[in-house]
Amino acid sequence: MDVSARPEPLPPGRQDPAADGEGGSVPRSALVRYALGSAGMGVYVTVPGLLLLYFLTDTLGVTPWLAGLVLLVPKVVDIVLHPFVGSLSDRERARRGNRLRLLTAGCALAPAFVALFAVPAPVADRPWAAAAWVAGWFVVANVLFASYQVPYLATPTDMTVGYHGRTRVLSFRMMVLTVGILVGGALAPLLAGEGDSVARYVVMALVLGVFTVVFQIVGVGGVRDLLPSEAPRSVRAVAPTGPRGPGAALAEVRDVLRRNVPFRLLTLAYLLTSSTTHLVLAGLPYYTRHELHRPGFTTVLMAAFVAPALLTTPLWFRFSRRWGKQRCLLIAQGAFVVGALGLGVGDAAGLAVPVLATLVLGVCFAGLQLFPFSMVPDTVREAGRSEIERTGAYTGVWTATEAVGAAVGPYLYSAVLALGGYAAARAGEEVTQTNGAHTAILLGFTVLPALLMAGSLAVQLRYRLDAQAARASEPDGP
Repeated sequence: MDVSARPEPLPPGRQDPAADGEGGSVPRSALVRYALGSAGMGVYVTVPGLLLLYFLTDTLGVTPWLAGLVLLVPKVVDIVLHPFVGSLSDRERARRGNRLRLLTAGCALAPAFVALFAVPAPVADRPWAAAAWVAGWFVVANVLFASYQVPYLATPTDMTVGYHGRTRVLSFRMMVLTVGILVGGALAPLLAGEGDSVARYVVMALVLGVFTVVFQIVGVGGVRDLLPSEAPRSVRAVAPTGPRGPGAALAEVRDVLRRNVPFRLLTLAYLLTSSTTHLVLAGLPYYTRHELHRPGFTTVLMAAFVAPALLTTPLWFRFSRRWGKQRCLLIAQGAFVVGALGLGVGDAAGLAVPVLATLVLGVCFAGLQLFPFSMVPDTVREAGRSEIERTGAYTGVWTATEAVGAAVGPYLYSAVLALGGYAAARAGEEVTQTNGAHTAILLGFTVLPALLMAGSLAVQLRYRLDAQAARASEPDGP
């Protein structure tokens, strides 16, 4: 890499470059505050994915095929929205020296999150109207979430740390994100009950909405402390110019994917990974109610899925120091396939097998989140200074990929339910499902995610940017 592509040293008092590449000199207090912003993000990533499909089909009486579209169409908008927000954040950094204005605007997410579930009674009485209400507020919430998520995730690339240093920063973030996912995944089903009323969902959204906004605000302070007060001179000199509409955003998506082959492969693999994990979230309430015959067990399995990440994320980081991120990611993907198939046993051998299989998925989930996110800055910095200067565009493409996966997974599961003849129900109604519906619930929750993750593994095998290449091409320190 050309010498000009080296990161510039940051002003004194903000952050010292990590000469050893580990990011060890990054102020821990600022790093913790930055990571805490992920707690609120974890709630929003988890709760709609876990409960929104079930809320639509088993509380509002929306048929599975329409409920799947309600989740899919707003997320398809994110294909343009996230890269557009990424470009805006690059322009903000060039003009103002940081991305904080967009980040702060995203803190308005909580009211939209509450409105998502607060369907008025006259609207809730008509499934089509209820579906339109949820879809509309889902778009609003996604816009606000993108305003926070895109500039927030650009932070590790904006920092002057090396290959393993970025993994360290993302490992802090992953552990706190896990707490947010655990809080959302465990509390949401408890507060919502068995979906017997819209009011229970509103209470759930209010409680978790407050949790979300508090930690978002803390995260804004962490980003402010980690990064320089103004952008480097080279960045300000090449501030993006020209039209920045949706068409330009799509053109930038095509450009970054065309120019950066490692990033393209990583993005495609993560699209399949995100689809898989969100499919599992969406299918969990159906699996516990109809296959395990224990609706309240959703909280238990959700905790088993998320809690291992708190313990295994530091271990995954240590393993990546020895084996590299790529090998560890492939191990996580392969083990996830085995764990997903293990859930196919249902309760035939007791509850121990589903719990153990879910714990395996949870250990894998930690690696599936840590390594791809920490590899994105590697692909950007490996591409040189010109690509570093549009980090927001890369982050926008990446978060759009995650958002589309978050919609594709539940949509695929809803399609399987529709093919199996799953019958929707209004709050308080009892519906007997057919054998075909039970088969769809089980196969969609086990075999389908195993196949999707196997596809992700196959794509990831083509990724060639390993730790040695990154070390050789990016000198650490000023």
